[in-house]
Amino acid sequence: MLGTSDLSITPIGLGTWAIGGGDWIFGWGPQKDSESIETIRRAIDNGVNWIDTAAAYGLGRSESMVARALRAVPRRERPYIFTECSLVWDELGNVSPSLEARSIRQEAESSLRRLEIDCFDLYQLGWPVEPNTSSRADTRSLEEAWSTMAALQREGKTRFIGVSNCDVGQLERLREIAPVTSLQVPHSLLRRGVEDGTLPFCAGHTIGVIADSSMQWGLLSGKMTRERIDALPHNDWRRRSPYFREPMLTRALAVAERLRTIGSRQRCTPGEVAIAWTLHNRNITATSVGVRHAHQVDEVVGAASVHLSVQERHDLESA
Repeated sequence: MLGTSDLSITPIGLGTWAIGGGDWIFGWGPQKDSESIETIRRAIDNGVNWIDTAAAYGLGRSESMVARALRAVPRRERPYIFTECSLVWDELGNVSPSLEARSIRQEAESSLRRLEIDCFDLYQLGWPVEPNTSSRADTRSLEEAWSTMAALQREGKTRFIGVSNCDVGQLERLREIAPVTSLQVPHSLLRRGVEDGTLPFCAGHTIGVIADSSMQWGLLSGKMTRERIDALPHNDWRRRSPYFREPMLTRALAVAERLRTIGSRQRCTPGEVAIAWTLHNRNITATSVGVRHAHQVDEVVGAASVHLSVQERHDLESA
């Protein structure tokens, strides 16, 4: 169960950031619509019962792909749809954060229209800390945004509301305005900052936790090499990420080798081991795993069944 909601979700959900393609500042390079639709349907066929998207992914393209993929799926078999707001763009494609009430309402209506639904299962307020900066949203703006999210819930636009990338202080303030169903945060072997404070806080207040980036944007998939990184398309945002540069790159690839060793014993992929490690944290409800090709779904869904021993977890963490 996700927090105090009635949403019973699978341990792995489909993340659709990469499906948005490369035509925006945080894009992942070229992406065919036909491959996106096939990927979404493969995830559903594999039992994944929730899709995690956002308005900004591909500047609306990701949400549109979700809608197209679900048209042929009977309603009783459709997954839960989670999406996210607070990053907006202009006619030139320039992306900026906005926590204004009017903006959030406009985003909600646009997302509902693109997704071809009347109500979100989970609507998430994203980026109280601006992406790629350390600038935090001021308290008044955050309160205005969360009050608007609560109003959308009362009006039947969304069943539940959650947040992304909030710290404990922000969560405490938001809870005074309206219940927080869930928090989405990055969590991987390379990024463990939420373990000491944020995760215990969520557990103590029955806030569901959706982890993302368990494979650190592909670095821990076991398929990433220096040559592949050098060949990333010019419009793949990962070219700018410090994780894909030294000194982090050498460390990341070393961890990936450790994942490969354990995966060979477990008869699973390195990516599945990385995801399983995240899911072993009892304070994490589920993880949103991003894939962009149907065959990649088959390479990650088994993570929910991978059991890592105490020694294996220690070996990974010591790397």
